[in-house]
Amino acid sequence: MDIKKLEKIVKLLKEQDLQEIEIEEKDSRIRVKREVGPRLPQVVSAPQPPLAPEVVAVEEKKADKKPESPYKIIKSPMVGTLYRSPGPDAPAYVEEGTIVNKGQVLCIVEAMKLMNEIEAEMKGKIISILVENGQPVEYGEPLFEIEPLK
Repeated sequence: MDIKKLEKIVKLLKEQDLQEIEIEEKDSRIRVKREVGPRLPQVVSAPQPPLAPEVVAVEEKKADKKPESPYKIIKSPMVGTLYRSPGPDAPAYVEEGTIVNKGQVLCIVEAMKLMNEIEAEMKGKIISILVENGQPVEYGEPLFEIEPLK
């Protein structure tokens, strides 16, 4: 663990008066939580400094991370509505099992009345189609699983 990074996180926690902050990186997750202990009644007449907040840092390896899939995921580059064909009566661009070439249109995502063609990023076989025709999609939402081919 990089101690300088942890010090910056603790400083940010104090400056922003946050109770907890969590940061995820490639292979680790750091959660820093600030807990203020209960104040005890003062018995001594001399002034006592306030209790300092206790900072607890937790770094977890992503052990529960799924094993890497051999398939490439094509994700939506925008928010919109997914259409699998160029028109209501036209056949779908691709079906499961279809072999596609790099640059081949897989579907359309309509965003603000603009039709955006989503293309294959490589030659491959469509393993699964993850979104139904006419369904809304979010940015980064998985649309297709493709098995790369040479």
